[in-house]
Amino acid sequence: MATTAPTAPATPSADPEAANRARFELELEFVQALANPFYLHSLAQQNILEQPAFINYLKYLLYFQEKDYARFIHYPHALHHLELLQHAQFRNAMKKDEMFREYLNQQQFEHWRTWKDPTKLNATLQSEDTQIQQDMVHQ
Repeated sequence: MATTAPTAPATPSADPEAANRARFELELEFVQALANPFYLHSLAQQNILEQPAFINYLKYLLYFQEKDYARFIHYPHALHHLELLQHAQFRNAMKKDEMFREYLNQQQFEHWRTWKDPTKLNATLQSEDTQIQQDMVHQ
């Protein structure tokens, strides 16, 4: 009777497809975490947003904006914040200004509160347009 040695389960390093899938899932999870303004603020407070390697990683993650990858994103604010993180001014604002974090959180809340109700959405957009126009006049 011949016995065969049990085969070890494939490790991600042994299976390139599994390794790619694991990497994609990890990157997707991280990008979706960027939707949380409190997480962004935490990264900024730890000076992670200032590290050149991390800034390069954020640039690399822009591939999630492509249609084939964006379809996996459940929190659209993640892509918006990923785009904003490409700018040093935004990264600095996240570190210095807790009110900015609260502003992002409030804007996100307003979006989710009104996104299915076109009347509320239109009212919100009109009030934001009015505020922007007033700010431009006072400059």
